[in-house]
This record gives sequence, C-alpha cells and structure tokens, in this order.
Amino acid sequence: MKISFHPKLLDTLPGYGKLQFTHDVSAGLTVGVLALPLAMAFAIASGMSPTAGIWTAIVAGLMISAFGGSRVQIGGPTGAFIPIIYGIVVDYGVQSLLVATMLAGAMLVAMGVFRLGNLIRFIPKAVVIGFTNGIAVVIFLAQIKDFLGLRIDHLPGEFFGKMKALLTHLDTLDLPTVALSIASIVVLLSWNRLARSIKFLTRLPGPLGVLVIATVANALLQLPVETIGSRFNGIPQQLPAFALPELSLQTLGKLISPALTIALLGAIESLLSARVADGAIDDRHDPNQELIAQGIANLAAPLFGGFAATGAIARTATNVRTGGRTPVAGIVHALVLLAIVLVLAPFASHIPLATLSAIVVVVAVNMGEWHEFRGLERFGIAYRTTLLSTFFVTVFFDLSLAVELGMVLASLFFIYRMSNLTHVERLPLTELSMLPGFLYPDGSPRVIAYSIYGTLFFGAIHKLETLLDPAVAHPEVVILELHHLVSLDTTALEGLESLCKDLSNQGCALILCNLDKQPASLITRSGFAEKVGVNNICSDIYGALARAKLLLPKLADDDRP
Repeated sequence: MKISFHPKLLDTLPGYGKLQFTHDVSAGLTVGVLALPLAMAFAIASGMSPTAGIWTAIVAGLMISAFGGSRVQIGGPTGAFIPIIYGIVVDYGVQSLLVATMLAGAMLVAMGVFRLGNLIRFIPKAVVIGFTNGIAVVIFLAQIKDFLGLRIDHLPGEFFGKMKALLTHLDTLDLPTVALSIASIVVLLSWNRLARSIKFLTRLPGPLGVLVIATVANALLQLPVETIGSRFNGIPQQLPAFALPELSLQTLGKLISPALTIALLGAIESLLSARVADGAIDDRHDPNQELIAQGIANLAAPLFGGFAATGAIARTATNVRTGGRTPVAGIVHALVLLAIVLVLAPFASHIPLATLSAIVVVVAVNMGEWHEFRGLERFGIAYRTTLLSTFFVTVFFDLSLAVELGMVLASLFFIYRMSNLTHVERLPLTELSMLPGFLYPDGSPRVIAYSIYGTLFFGAIHKLETLLDPAVAHPEVVILELHHLVSLDTTALEGLESLCKDLSNQGCALILCNLDKQPASLITRSGFAEKVGVNNICSDIYGALARAKLLLPKLADDDRP
C-alpha cells in the first residue's frame, strides 16, 4: 500500500508573496492571543496545569499547521476533550493521560495512512449532537467549583460523585469569586457591543480582553480570589523538558478505550472544522493528511508535557475571518504563544481562576446545539432515541460508552429501516393460465414467481421465509425476479442456498432472473451459480418462463397438486 504524505503547506508555498504573508501574520497574531486564555482555561478544566494547555497549543498547533491537510486549520486543546481528559487524570494520573494521548495519536496516524478520513463522516448526526451537547453539560458542571469558589480538594470525575461533592460544599461559596465570575461573563457577553463603541478594542478577542481586564484589576486591587499563582505557582518562563511519559503496563489496557475515544473525537472535530473552513475559503481539505497531522500532533505534545489536541472550530473560523489563507498563519499563531510564554509568563500569576472558569462556561454554552432539542418532535423515534441516549449517557456515565451506545443504536435502527424497505412480492403471472402444462388440473399453478425489492442482507433474511406460502399449492418451479434487488450480502446468500436446497429436497427447481450487477457478481464468485445451475440463471422473466417450461414434466390425467 502506497502511503500518501503531502501537507497543504507544500501547495501554498509556490507563488507565496509578501501580501499574503502580511495577512497570515496578522491572522496568526489575532488567533495566538485568542488561544492563550482558551488553552489555559481548557487545561485547568481538564485537571491539568495552565502550562500544559499552553504547550499543547504551541506544539500541537505547530504540527497541525505544518503537516495538516487544510490550509487554515488551527489546532490545540478544545473543550470537547475536557470530560475525557479529566476522567483519565482523576482515575489514572497525568502520566497515564500522556500515554493515552500518544496512543490516540498513533490511532489517528493509522486512520490517515489507511485512508479512513472519509469514513468519519459516516457517524450519524444524532450521535454527534448527542455527545456534543452532553459534553457541554459536563464542562458546565465541572466549572461550578471554580465559578463559585467552592473549597473542594478533589472533585470526582463521574457525575453522581461530582454532584454530591458540589452540593455538600455549597456552604463554602466565596462571594468575591462569584462576583468576579459573573462580572467576567457580563463583560464577555457584551464585548462585541463594547468593542463597537471603543474602536481599538475591535482587534482584541473577547476572551483575551476579559482576561486582561480581570488580571490587571486583580494585580492592582489584590482581590481575595484564587489565581494561577496561588494554585499552580504561576507559569514557568522557560521551555519544557523533553521527556517520555512513564508507561505502566498495568494501566495500559485500561487506556485503550479512552484513547480510542480521544482519537475518534479528535478526528470528528478536526474534519468537521476543516470542512466548515473549506466553505469559507472555497477550498477542499485532504481528510487523510489531516488525520496524519492530528496524529503527529498528539504524539508530539505529550513529549513536552502537553495533552490531547485537535482542530479548533472557533480559532479556525477566527483565522479565516482575519485573513489567514495558508498554514503559515497557524505556524505564526504557535510562535506567538511561544513568545508570550517566554516574555509575559510572570504576569500570568495574577490571572484569576474565576475569570478562566467564566470563559469556559461561555464556551460550553455556545458549543451546545440546544435548538436540536426544541425540534426533536419533528424527527422519528430512531433519531430521538439515539440522540437522547447518547446525551444522557455522556452526562451521567461516560463519553466512551455514550459514543459506543449511540453507534450501536444508530446501527440497529438503520438495520431495522433497511429491513422494512426490503420486501417480497408475488408476481401474478396471469399469462400462465394460457400456457398448456403450467397449471395443475384443478387450476393451481405449477410455477410461482416472486420479485424481491431493496437490499437482502442479514437483517432482512427472514423475508425469504415468505417465499413458500403453505396456503398455496406446492409448486414445481420457483422463479425469483431480482431486478429490484439492489445488493446481496453473504448471510442472505447463505439463505438463498438453504432455500435452493430445501426446494431441491421437495423436488422443486429454483430459477433466478434479471440479476443486478452486485448480486450477480456475488452469486458467481461464491459458486452458488453452479449449485443452482447456470441454465437456471436467466436474463429476464420471459427466459425464466421458457426455462421453467423445459423443467416441468408432462402431467398425467390423474396428477394432482
């Protein structure tokens, strides 16, 4: 198998000029300052240090832009990963998270190498919306502790333990923290209106603007709230040490499932982001190259203390809106973050955790597609059941289980629908009454013909049971007219073989006619054509009737059905 590795960066370099470089640098600067508060907020919400979030954005963002299959994709930590990452950190520790991230990276590379990029689109919309909305709720609930300033040493990852801890510690609510959290949300929600009034604010992203205002206020007023400095001792003003994560064979097997969830969620989010960006810049991304880049990013980030990353829809959209049109903008975004860490790290100690929590709360509310719940009555029971089951299992139990359950439910409902679309109809063949020898003396038919419509597969194999009606006189020839049979799988083929054998044991012949391309190919390749008899496979119903006439023995006067 030939492995294709062709980053979009290579396509954009020929003819790359000064004007486009200017636009890319401007976009990269804007996205870089936007990514800073989000990277720290997502990291803290995931149970990691803000430093880990920043280095995830730097390393993964650089890799995704340099090796990706999209011109404008911006990579880094996203809110969708928070429940998974937090659960791994709580249950297994940070080192296990790094191992799981690298496992997910290897899976993503394999998905790209084996050209599975387009298959990700087969995940049903109900499953995607269910776990996206569920993730939004989980993220929101996880922010209650820092939003209210509750004094909880250890917040459990699972829903019921988390709710119990929050309710038990409600009496530790800190009023200054609540006031700052609410004020941060108010400023954040009204930022666009405020920016229109004060022109120089238009180039400053809302999350960064809120973060700067809250940080300056805290540094000047010494607010009695928890900060990055008080909890994490600030952000180191240096490059992180390159190190392999500690691998424990005891927990490796337990990390396969969450690693697969990280890989699938990362693939879905990155390809969805790239597809949305395609429409904005009139381009087409390479999904397999994008998966390889996502895999490389998730293999590299843990080596510098980072964690899971993927394409970020909001940052990618900001990149497009501000003029970014090549991967150079994404590379600049990573370099801007690197410069901020090396120059401005000491100021990060004054950043209030309440403000970061408020930013994540707004992200969680905005990421949910809540209008889908209002319109559920317009859809069928299958869609509603799949979406709601995925949503509730995501919130109350586990995202990995939710995705698995959603896919199983979607598959079962699909099988049921396809089974209902497959049906068998008796062909009247009224002209047989005009042909001598085709009827028994009492007028009942010696030949019965059926037409099969739809797809004959393992979920519809029971439809073959209706071919021989006990109420109808036993025929000597059964004709299957298969012009409307779209496809046939091996289970259904086995059913046809059993039918042919049962008919043969009863002294009855089976004739197939009008086969479509796929069923004809499978019947020939499997050897079933020889079993049924090559002469018993006809091109149309008239040929089948002619063949039936040759197979029917002459009736004696006293023959009865």
